[in-house]
Amino acid sequence: MSAPSGVPVPSAPPSYEETIGINVSYPHAYPVPEHGQKPDGKGMNPPPYMGQPAPVNNPVTVQTVYVQQPVVFYDRPVQMCCPSCNQMIMTHLSYDSGALTWLSCGGLCLLGCIAGCCLIPFCIDALKDVDHTCPKCGALIGSYKRL
Repeated sequence: MSAPSGVPVPSAPPSYEETIGINVSYPHAYPVPEHGQKPDGKGMNPPPYMGQPAPVNNPVTVQTVYVQQPVVFYDRPVQMCCPSCNQMIMTHLSYDSGALTWLSCGGLCLLGCIAGCCLIPFCIDALKDVDHTCPKCGALIGSYKRL
């Protein structure tokens, strides 16, 4: 290219290396952008220090921890995850005679129901203690005591 006055216009000034006489053919200290990569340095990683290995990308393991809320057992089945077999279940109920059953029997005896009527509390599930078991593995999960 030439200017209208006929003086040639330089395309670019010489680089610093060319000016002070450094060997320009020596490998670059920084990575040269590849084809299609912007030469402004964005997205380029600096070179590793001499004597140190290049950084290795180690995979990160993620462990998911499920925290189970404490379960309160009553006289109704509970849907939960069994701590024994880790399956989602609806608990199975079984009724056992407990303190309330025996106190009801004793109270009826004191009232004069000696002829067998005092045994009625042993037939009523609402007066018995409740055990919650897993229907899949049979493990005892919890109990509900009436008294």
